[in-house]
Amino acid sequence: MSTLKQRMNELSPARRKKVETRAAELVSQEMTLQELRRARKLTQVRMAKALRISQDGVSRLERRTDLLLSTLRKSVEAMGGSLSLIAEFPDSEPVTISGIASVEGAPQHRTRGVSRRASARND
Repeated sequence: MSTLKQRMNELSPARRKKVETRAAELVSQEMTLQELRRARKLTQVRMAKALRISQDGVSRLERRTDLLLSTLRKSVEAMGGSLSLIAEFPDSEPVTISGIASVEGAPQHRTRGVSRRASARND
């Protein structure tokens, strides 16, 4: 069994350079929210204003490991982007999942405590 280093050394210099370049591209595409914000040259204060939360709230958000998709979508949109959710399977091409991370696809729920009469007046 050979190691990755051994396999890389077996490649031609041109092929090795191509593999190393692609690996660097893939690594650069994966970022935390904090790294993404910094790459977009945004401060926590500016993000807080866009999200209408405190700067401390942005800091806490960036440290979380489990986010609602709606929260992640709002954060990405505050940076000027849009969120796509992609499912990847070993035996097929990646699939973009629609209707989950978008506002348009979200079900409309009536707020608790609002009577049907009050709801009807607002229509």
